[in-house]
Order: sequence, then C-alpha cells, then structure tokens
Amino acid sequence: MPDSTYSPGTCSGAIQTQADIDAFERTPWQDKLPVQNTYELLCRACDRHPDRTALRFIMTGDADAPAFAVDYATLKARVTQAANAFHRVGVTAGAAVTLLLPNLPQTHYALLGAQAAGIASPINPMLEVDHIAAIVDETGAQALVACAPAADSALWDKAVAVADRCPSVRTLFVVSVAPYLPSAERARLDAIFDAAPRPRRPEVKIVDFDHALAGEPSDTLVSQRRIVATDICSYFHTGGTTGLPKVATHSHLNEAFVATMLDAMMPSSNTILCGLPLFHVNGAMVTGLAAFWGGSEVVMLTPAGYRGPGVMPNFWKLVERFRATSFSGVPTIYAALADLPRDGADIGSLRFAFCGAAPLPAEVARRFEAAAGIPLYEGYGLTEGACVSTLNPPMGERRLGTVGLRLPHQAIGIWKVDGTGHATEQCAPGENGVVGIHGPNVFPGYLRESDNHAIWLNPGWLNTGDLGHLDSDGYLHLTGRAKELIIRGGHNIDPAMIEDALLQHPDVAMAAAVGQPDAHTGELPVAYVTLKPGCTLAAAELLVATRNLMPERAAMPVRIDILKEMPLTPIGKVARAELRMRAAEQVFRELLTQAGIAARVRVGPDLQRGTVAFVQCAAVEEARVQDLLGRFPFPLDFSRPA
Repeated sequence: MPDSTYSPGTCSGAIQTQADIDAFERTPWQDKLPVQNTYELLCRACDRHPDRTALRFIMTGDADAPAFAVDYATLKARVTQAANAFHRVGVTAGAAVTLLLPNLPQTHYALLGAQAAGIASPINPMLEVDHIAAIVDETGAQALVACAPAADSALWDKAVAVADRCPSVRTLFVVSVAPYLPSAERARLDAIFDAAPRPRRPEVKIVDFDHALAGEPSDTLVSQRRIVATDICSYFHTGGTTGLPKVATHSHLNEAFVATMLDAMMPSSNTILCGLPLFHVNGAMVTGLAAFWGGSEVVMLTPAGYRGPGVMPNFWKLVERFRATSFSGVPTIYAALADLPRDGADIGSLRFAFCGAAPLPAEVARRFEAAAGIPLYEGYGLTEGACVSTLNPPMGERRLGTVGLRLPHQAIGIWKVDGTGHATEQCAPGENGVVGIHGPNVFPGYLRESDNHAIWLNPGWLNTGDLGHLDSDGYLHLTGRAKELIIRGGHNIDPAMIEDALLQHPDVAMAAAVGQPDAHTGELPVAYVTLKPGCTLAAAELLVATRNLMPERAAMPVRIDILKEMPLTPIGKVARAELRMRAAEQVFRELLTQAGIAARVRVGPDLQRGTVAFVQCAAVEEARVQDLLGRFPFPLDFSRPA
C-alpha cells in the first residue's frame, strides 16, 4: 500500500499484510496522527460527520426494545459539557474522576469528558467496596460518577460507601437511567432515590449529572486547557501481584495512537454491537474512541452488555434489527452463540467478529463460524498496551491459530530473558520466547511504583508476560502465559487473593491458585494446598471455610486439592506451570470418563506448541476426543504415548 494514500479516518482497512505495514511505516507515525490527545481526536471525528449516528442504546435485549440515538454533533457537545462540569467542581489536569457506571451513553460522556478535564478512572462496579476504595485512594479521585439507585440499590450503596471512606472524593455525580424508561416508571425511580442513603461526609456534594451537563457550554472547554501528548488521560485497573488491582496509566498519545492505527486495519463506518463493559479497555477503545474515529455507529446492548436481560437469547434478532456489521467478544460469548438458533433472523449484514481477552479455542472458533457464517478474527492486546497490539487483518488473510499482525508503528519482539526478567537476546524466527512490545501505545507504567518492578525487558520494551513466536509472515503465535493471572471469562483474578485467603486458615501451610481450563469461561480458579504437620483437614471442609474468607466471589476456587508436597522449581518457587497442567489433566480425564471414552491423557510441555494434551485412545475414538477436547486452547497429540 503506498503510504501517500493514507488519510486518517478515510482509509480504514488498508492494512492487509506485513508488507503493507512496512510500507505504511515509511512515514513516521507522528505524521499519521492529526492530533495526539483524545479530546481533539474525538472533536475532529464528530466534525467530519455531525449528523451521523454515533450511539444507539437499548435498556433491554428485547428485539423491539426502544432505541435511543445520539448523533456525532451531540456526542461532541455532551463530552465537552461533561469536561466543563468536572472542571467546575475542581477537576484539573492530573486530577482523577472515578467512573462507577454500567454501559450508558452518559458513560461515554463521562469517560471522554474526564480525560479532557483531568484523568478518567473507570472501575468495575461489581468489585467489592474494599477494592473500589483502594483504587480511589490510590488515584486520589476528586469526583465519583455513579448510577442512581433502582430497585436493586447495591451499586448505589457501594458508591455511598466509597464516598464515605475516601477523603479525596468531594463530588458525587448521579447518573439516572430514567430518560430511557417509560414516564410511568420515572416517578418510581425518583421515590427510590429520595429514600436511598446519602454519604455521611457533609463535604461530599451530590450533583445530578445530566442537569450539570445541561448548564455547561457545549462548544468550548472553559478551562482553556492545552492537552499535550504525554498528559495522563486515564487509569485502568488490572490484575495485581499483591491481591489488590494494579492501576495502569494511559497517556493521551497511547489512546490517540491506537485509535488512529486501528483505523488503518479495521473497516470504517461499521455498525458495531457493544456488549463488553466500558470499564474494560477493550470496551472503552474498540467500541469507544477507535470506533468514533472510524465514524462507526455503536449500538450499546443494555447497561449490562452481554449479561443484560434478553441480549444473548435475542442476539441474532438484534443483529438483524440494527443491521450490525461487526462486534467483539470473549471466547465464552462465541461458545454461547455457536449454540444459539437463528430462528429465521437475517444476519446478512454481519461481516466480522473479533475475539480477544483470553485464548480462543480452535473448536469454539470452528463452531461459531459454522453457525454464523462469518469469519472470527482473533486479536491480542493488554491494558498496558492501550488495548490492541495485534489483529488478524479483516481485509487481509485471517490466519487461524494466530493472533494476527502487529499494529503499525508498534514493534513486537520475542525475547530470551534472564532470572530477573530482563531480556538477554532476541529469539530466532519461529523460536518461542517472551513477547515484548514497543511503541507509542505502550503505557508509561503503573501508578504504584512498586508494581513497575521487572515489567521492562529493555528500555521501552514491555514484558507482556506471554510466550510465543512470530512466523515468517509476521503473524504472532501465542503458546502460553508466563504471567500468573487467572482469566475467568475475560475477568482477571489475582491468585494471590485466593492464596492469602487460604493461608488465613490455621491448618494451611502452603497454598497456590491456578486456572483450570473451562469450556464456558476459559478458566476457573482452583487451589492446591499443603497442611501443617499433624493436621488432617478435609478439602471439602476447607472449601466451605474459604467462602467466608474470599473478598471477591469470582475468585472463589471451584476445587481445592490437598497435596502431600507442593511442587517447586529448582530455586524453591511454586511450580505453577506443573499445577496448571495437573488441573487440565484432571478436567480432561473427567470429561473423557463422563463421555464413556476409554483414553489416557497427559498434559505436558512442547518446545514449539506450548502446552499440549497427549492422548492415547482407540483410533475410532479420536474424532470424539477431538470434538470434546478441541474446545480448549490446547493442541491435541495422538501420536505419542500418554
């Protein structure tokens, strides 16, 4: 592709091969970005097509649920008003605004408006209050944006508790869903809010978010702020090594760069279904800033996204209704859709589906593609890389078993590392090693300085914690995960959280938590423990006791095994890889037994393929084994004795 043809926002999907990327990079990336901050990038996108629909929103997944539309001119106005509302309560550059919100149009206004005024800090509202408060304290957020109470006021109660516990919070903005409800239901919401608790701290001012926006100018930032590329625009929390989430910082350049570079790889002017939460970097970028820069229409599928009432049962009907062209999800979504009947829905508008956040099993991809009749494109990224690092090019070759080509102007290196986690040399082509990324999308670091220990392979090269290799055409093959996080349906669970809870039991000597493969969620947490001398605690008893010790429900182990000895590495660390393989073996053996298949299975390492399931069975059973175990992200090998 000749580089001179590129014009931001008009040449979407131009990248098809590694050669295209090389040609694209003949001009410095600085010349590709019209601006290097998210607010001005959004404004330029909105000015290109002010009358085009930017957002549609439905409260429920019913096929005929009322839809609310927001055009690009209104999106720009609301984001500007949100920035001005935050500035009016004292939020300036470097100050954070916590967003404790589900997926609503106001969430986009608050997210991008907070970046224009200060720093946006979206937090998963399903976290426990202790974790939310810890993040708010770490960021020093001055304002909190939360949903007004509805019939279930649990989220409002969390917001009030956080406002009381975090002295930095001075303003609590309240977002109501009343505008999206029938008029008869709005009075009921008002009554619920009137009876709901308020923060006990008298200095916390409660402000209606929509009313605050209506009172602000919509055409200019009253702060007259000049935003520079290196300014921090957002904090996204991710899994931590201490049991508390780590807070990753994004610069304006990080996010503006990714939005612009995705435009070169993704088809533009799509109608994109949004089911992933906006507190996650994928939802915020792929169905947020990057979609807006490409001029797409984003259809927000209920406040709870894919988990919203009626969304999954009516998914194909929603595709037909909105003439959707693409959507993105995690493997569990595609596993569910593969079994969802179309019931006559016309999904001919659908062209692409994108998968990330967790390894995609080949069998899940095969079944989804057979059911939907469209290709599934796998990509790869991480919060620390502003969401996207590689993507199978939708306008080029989709290579199964890979996560695609690198983002233009972002380098990927496969490295050998020493015992301290620092790179020693690059691996040979096709050789497995630690995946490192380098480029304008790589974040400045974590907010807590202690979390930045050993995250750099070399200066500027981020250690992703993943293992893989590049093929001769530039496609990245992931073969394992060096980092220890358990990924349950795209949700990061820190094993230290589970281990700390188990170690509170007086009979437990050592504890290690790992993820075991699960066809629905990707991974489920399991734990292995050893007991103190003389103790005879039963696993079932420990499992019951752990329920009262676990700070997060999603982290509750589905199984606890008591071992005589904990497997250790030569230097005395817990051999987590061995435990993960042990957990996978147990899952596979149970599935084979339940299916009545006589087989032996061993899960072990392979230099080229990563972790492999070696199966011994009768030749006539191989197809059944393939169908059963092929849904997991492990290569199957029938050629070696198990």
